[in-house]
Amino acid sequence: MESLNRPKRFGEILDVAFRLSKQHFSKFFLIVLLLIGPLYLLRSLTLLMGGTSFFRETANGSNFLEQTLNSFTMTTDTTLAQGLAGSFIDILTIFFIPVAYAAVLLAVARLKNGEDFAVGEVIKQAFSKYWSLLGGTLLFALIAFAMIFVPLIAVIIVGTISMFADPIAGILIILILGLGIGLTAGYFLMRWSFFLGFTVFEDRVPGLGDSWRLTKGNSWKVFGLFIIFFLIFAAIGLAVDAILVMLLGNSVLYSIMVNLVTLFTSMIFMVGYAVIYFDLNVRHDGADLEHMIDDYENASVQK
Repeated sequence: MESLNRPKRFGEILDVAFRLSKQHFSKFFLIVLLLIGPLYLLRSLTLLMGGTSFFRETANGSNFLEQTLNSFTMTTDTTLAQGLAGSFIDILTIFFIPVAYAAVLLAVARLKNGEDFAVGEVIKQAFSKYWSLLGGTLLFALIAFAMIFVPLIAVIIVGTISMFADPIAGILIILILGLGIGLTAGYFLMRWSFFLGFTVFEDRVPGLGDSWRLTKGNSWKVFGLFIIFFLIFAAIGLAVDAILVMLLGNSVLYSIMVNLVTLFTSMIFMVGYAVIYFDLNVRHDGADLEHMIDDYENASVQK
């Protein structure tokens, strides 16, 4: 695909990501469904075995409208075993998400070279680098935890103490500092997030430094793209969630449908991630070529 082999503007990257997702929807979605779908299915089975209704789980209320409104704030009572099972499934997700990203990267790389790709082939190739992917992902997750949750705990403590003196000031402190921590951590994590590409294509582990250098000069553009993707998918998720809660309540079927939407938006983001990675590579290679030409011209002048 020619557009993957040249630098693209902000809007072009979004256009290419959505166009690729549409043109190769069945293959990309199958990759995500095969690698992450079983974990969501396990979660739904856990709910079903816990006694949650499959078709519609209604909240308390004297009529349909009241039941629907209560469904938005309804919490499901879970046993210790169900809670542990849910946590175990969340941990398992960390072990399979990097493989899904790697498979999509490999698939987009084939399209970039004008080739087609087979779902089974790219998944198999992604699994061949599993331990390298897992090592980099665990390190990235630890950094993310340290940058987000540790400062947030400190902010909550400070904000809670401040609320005793002035409740409004305490809430503002939590909101402002929390937003600041989120944006700061998001920026730095974005700079490191393309380590997966270096692990897949160049066997660099963990590849965090390579990712930092790759995003140099385009960091705010990429950060803006990540925010746009987040806002689009958040809007889709909230809209679908509201409709499904009204129709199905907090049932198992509701969980399945929400998970399918999550898989859909995750697929588009993974394709967008791959498009951004290759766009940065094209720009980086072009910059390297310009430096080589400048060095050659300077050497010629000196002679």
